[in-house]
Amino acid sequence: MGILVFDFGGSAVKYGCWDSKDVKGKGQFATPESWKEMKAQLLQVYKDMCLSFEIEGIGISSPGVVNNEKQVIEGISAIPYIHGFNIFRDLETLFQLPVTIENDANCAGMAEFYEGAARDYQEVAFVVVGTGIGGAMFTKGQINKGAHLYGGEFGLMFLEGDQTFSKLGTAVQMAWRYCERKGVDKNTYTGKDVFELAETGDEIAKEEVESFYTYLAKGLFSIQFSFDPEVIVLGGGVSAKDGLIDEIQSRMKKLTDQFDLHDFEPQILLCEYRNDANLVGAAANYIAIGQGEN
Repeated sequence: MGILVFDFGGSAVKYGCWDSKDVKGKGQFATPESWKEMKAQLLQVYKDMCLSFEIEGIGISSPGVVNNEKQVIEGISAIPYIHGFNIFRDLETLFQLPVTIENDANCAGMAEFYEGAARDYQEVAFVVVGTGIGGAMFTKGQINKGAHLYGGEFGLMFLEGDQTFSKLGTAVQMAWRYCERKGVDKNTYTGKDVFELAETGDEIAKEEVESFYTYLAKGLFSIQFSFDPEVIVLGGGVSAKDGLIDEIQSRMKKLTDQFDLHDFEPQILLCEYRNDANLVGAAANYIAIGQGEN
């Protein structure tokens, strides 16, 4: 038996089948322009996957604020047509199977909490460093979504004046700032390019890389001493950067020394799941809420 999992993204919908060990039969299609088209594509994937797998249910990773009680995706996202109606009921009617849906950052966090880097811990902060900053909190072994379902929205923290963690602490934003200072289109250089340019001695790149590390460390420091997790797990594309953890740990040490905080050393871990994190988390969410036992 397997769980058919989907990851709704602004440009593509990824999918696969979780067989309790791995995601099999992975693929993707371009995100459709309407809900009608989306359902048609989802159903076709289901029919195709049924040729190779026995599907017991559907797990979905989605942008937006997923209100499981109301069975509605609230907030806003890059896929506007998935908001504001009982999407659970619509999909269960479509597939004639149980359906679970969870926010994509929460799903990525669940992948690490239940199956990945944080599987041996109970108190965990998962921080996704992408275009902005997202994340998820786990308290006493359970995801903590907060009173209004905004738990883990670390990117909204102000770090400098009116600038948020999302604006200051990501490699994508670092690259955009570099491009702006060089007077070129913001997509001319990637974060990877800026890191490499800094290593060759480019002064503007060196300044932007320094700023990136400074603000990422400040943001993680604030999370550590606001929520006091056992570990902070870093996800997102920048997690592939060589030397990232050593650089952050060094800066965290300077900050704890600055405030004379020596009871423990904050522990930063790299995620184990990368491109598959949302799919694995969608399956973990399905299992965690008991649907896997039906």
